[in-house]
Amino acid sequence: MALTATQRSKPQPKAPLKADKAYVFTWEGTDRRGAKVKGETRASSITTVRADLRRQGVNATKVKKKATSIFGGGKKITASDIAIFSRQLSTMMAAGVPLVQSFDIVGRGHENPSMQDLILAIKQDIESGTAMAEALAKHPLYFDDLFCNLVAAGEQAGVLDILLDKIANYKEKTESIKGKIKKALFYPAAVIVVAIIVTVVILLFVIPQFKTLFSSFGADLPAFTLMVIGLSELLQAWWWALFIGIGAGVWGIGYVFKRSAKFRAILDRTMLKFPIIGNILNKAALARFARTLSTMFAAGVPLVEALESVSGATGNIVYQEAVIKMREEVATGQSLQLAMRQRNLFPHIVIQMTAIGEESGALDDMLAKVADFYEEQVDNAVDSLSSLMEPLIMVVIGGLIGGLVVAMYLPIFKLAAVV
Repeated sequence: MALTATQRSKPQPKAPLKADKAYVFTWEGTDRRGAKVKGETRASSITTVRADLRRQGVNATKVKKKATSIFGGGKKITASDIAIFSRQLSTMMAAGVPLVQSFDIVGRGHENPSMQDLILAIKQDIESGTAMAEALAKHPLYFDDLFCNLVAAGEQAGVLDILLDKIANYKEKTESIKGKIKKALFYPAAVIVVAIIVTVVILLFVIPQFKTLFSSFGADLPAFTLMVIGLSELLQAWWWALFIGIGAGVWGIGYVFKRSAKFRAILDRTMLKFPIIGNILNKAALARFARTLSTMFAAGVPLVEALESVSGATGNIVYQEAVIKMREEVATGQSLQLAMRQRNLFPHIVIQMTAIGEESGALDDMLAKVADFYEEQVDNAVDSLSSLMEPLIMVVIGGLIGGLVVAMYLPIFKLAAVV
């Protein structure tokens, strides 16, 4: 059974509440045979480095802190880093390596310095007597309630390696889905940006050359050509305002998105109604819902508590609100499949599989099959979108560039007809 929020917030041991920051040290010395050795290690102080080296049979003759770049040596910790950490820790523990030693090996071997600092800080908390779930909960930016609940369940049941393996599988599949969604959204956005850049370049540098040529004709220009020339002149005069406006717009949307839950809710609801893209987002949300609930239920987390964590893992405010209402109804004794049916959001196949799982006592297996099905559906939908976008790209770019070319050559055709 997972630890509750109240249990995780109980007073911590006095020593030490906060892990010391780890630094990179370079060292030189001699081993037991007298051979010269050197290397790098991460620790909180030179004293710690010398003590670690002595335990390894190395007599350190020189230890100094490694200089860091003025731009900072740490990289951002990503969800992929957390997934890899979970997989490595699970493998180490399954092989019989003690927990603290597993943290030490995984932490010191990680390529990302920021991730090394995080892992070694958690290791120091565990060494001081803190439970692993409580140590992870001190870093909510990287380890959410779902992660901590599963680890707590594993610690209490004595199957931490198995639970870490489930977490690793869950994280890997979730990141795979997120990657496919980003691919589906990035492709059309990239096409639009490229088309706009090419159009702006033509309006700023190519159209003015044609304007100079047309001024020598001494004849009226077609309306379409005049419109394009006017757009070019406007862009030349106010290009700086355009770029400032675009930059301010992007920054403003990002600012509001981070700080306004109402704006995010409107955006999530709107995205679900988009043609093609909305279908992919719906299937991805269903896959995350089923995968998360299956993972937590299989770990022995009570259904009501599991639904609380699942609500935040769906990735969309519409599904999040639906799961929160389902949790309230399940807490009063209602079956999960009935609560899902009343939302008018879940497809019949998901409700049916859930009902079978509840009746047979294999809810985690049924939900895992649902997750597999919708993850495959997302794969197919993204591939179909990519195939559909290729001709659409040709139409969009061809329409923009072709329109500008026609506008510039219309006066030449008109002059040729007069001659």
